[in-house]
Amino acid sequence: MPALKAQVMKLYKTLLYLGREYPQGAAYFKERLKSAFMKNKDVTDPEKIQKLVARGDFVIKELEALYFLRKYRAMKKRYYDPEK
Repeated sequence: MPALKAQVMKLYKTLLYLGREYPQGAAYFKERLKSAFMKNKDVTDPEKIQKLVARGDFVIKELEALYFLRKYRAMKKRYYDPEK
């Protein structure tokens, strides 16, 4: 069980870190993140916790893709001629 707790804490900290650049603002992301974790605070089944951690990992990958795409679009806009 302590390993699961460590995984959940790491997931929360990673999502909190990634939320700093969220398009709707860090405060909005932090509020939604906290409510999502508090909604599942009473889950004790290790298999269910693993599924929730896996979903959190998926969200991390989606956020990273969102940020990468945003940076790519900014660079494309900056360096390529929009008339072509």
